[in-house]
Amino acid sequence: MSRKIAAFAIVLIAAMVTASMLHARPSKRFDERTQMCRIINEGRLGWESQPWGLGNQKFQEVCKSCHSRDNDQGAPFLHAKSYVSKGWNRVFARRNMECAENGSWDSLTEEELQIMNDFLFRNAAWTYDPYGAESCG
Repeated sequence: MSRKIAAFAIVLIAAMVTASMLHARPSKRFDERTQMCRIINEGRLGWESQPWGLGNQKFQEVCKSCHSRDNDQGAPFLHAKSYVSKGWNRVFARRNMECAENGSWDSLTEEELQIMNDFLFRNAAWTYDPYGAESCG
């Protein structure tokens, strides 16, 4: 009987750890502007929402051109972990940030904005860090 309880406890703990890791790194994102669910961990969006993908590339080209350390525009420093996932979604859904209003985002297509939002949502503060200690086997 005690072996069954121990085996059950091990399975339960393993399931909880696996579930917490799967939940920590978002796999989908609801886009308020299009009212659609975007699966961001598979296929093209899975690739483009990674640090090597189009989302980060556009973030570096467009956003970091002003929001870098010691910039002369007075823009606050930004990086992917500047906001939590829901915070990045609000930025892109409302587009009431000075950057969106002053035309800085005009060089981006709607698809590029969505992919950049996917990247930032997936790599935001409090999400799973693929380079962190918990990813080491």
